[in-house]
Amino acid sequence: MAVTPQERMALHADALWLTGIRRVDVRSEMLPDALADDAVRVRALASGISQGTELLAWRGEIAPDLPLDLPTFAGSFAFPLKYGYANVGRVEAVGTAVTTCAVNDLVFGLHPHQSRWVAPASLVTRLPDDLPPEHGVFTANLETAVNTLHDTPLLLGEHAVVFGMGTVGLLVAQLLARAGAAQVIAVDPISARRERALQVGVTHALHPDDVTDAVADLTHRRGADVAIDVSGHPSAMQTAIDAVCADGTVVIGSWYGAKPVTLQLGEHFHRGRVRIRSSQVGNLAPEARSRWDRVRRMQTVTTLLPQLHLAELITHRIPLAQAADAFALLDDPTHSTGAGQVVLTYGDARADVI
Repeated sequence: MAVTPQERMALHADALWLTGIRRVDVRSEMLPDALADDAVRVRALASGISQGTELLAWRGEIAPDLPLDLPTFAGSFAFPLKYGYANVGRVEAVGTAVTTCAVNDLVFGLHPHQSRWVAPASLVTRLPDDLPPEHGVFTANLETAVNTLHDTPLLLGEHAVVFGMGTVGLLVAQLLARAGAAQVIAVDPISARRERALQVGVTHALHPDDVTDAVADLTHRRGADVAIDVSGHPSAMQTAIDAVCADGTVVIGSWYGAKPVTLQLGEHFHRGRVRIRSSQVGNLAPEARSRWDRVRRMQTVTTLLPQLHLAELITHRIPLAQAADAFALLDDPTHSTGAGQVVLTYGDARADVI
């Protein structure tokens, strides 16, 4: 049977590829004619650029032979690479076995930046009907933040420090306050990010150079009970260790890629029995595995999305065709743009910078 012009339009897609270090290209491709029983086809409305892993890929700071870990990715870290995992859109079609979403549902997908896309239903999450589509791009990062909180041994009334006020850090800070932290102290070298952290409700926002003395003063010389590093900068780990109290815990949510980490594990770390813990969203927190699974974790995420400060986190909206500008904003070594979450838009919309 011949494909109609309308069907051919629905099968066409524009996809973003990283073609080399700090190089991108938007390529045209066709989606499969037939939809698998367990798949969905989605028309994109917005997608978010990750300030962590995705920027590492853009800079070529990931081992070229590292395997890709999602079936929606294509190519390799040696380039070219189709990457990204925060795509929001409306469902256009569903396979015969799909029961978790329906045509016209607003959904989030673990899929690269692409105007139309097909993915297994297991990688697609139905979002609240009244959620602004661009707020849905925070789904993956919020899942990371929830998992980080599950890995963080915070008791009601304790003091927390968060290093890195990128998107994940701002989400972690909001969840710590909800979890009962007496103080949530944000740390970031960029003034615009510190100001954004104060907008979403942190208690104090510090420059990294001021952390040790300021945290001591704010905690009656005890030190913080927990510190969470989601900055992506190896130097933050030592400052986090120095900032926590005896028996305190440092949770590392950053992936440093190929960057080495040098630590001084002398008197305070050793005698203070400071614990260092890794948190990674690919696995559930060990203490929670008998009670939690990925479905419950994602249900928590979709419940939280309408409740958190998200509009304040978006600083730029840029059409897919201008994606190189979007990456350059986030990669600016002077941080003069004060960029927060950059959202790629789809359709005829022009760049809208807040």
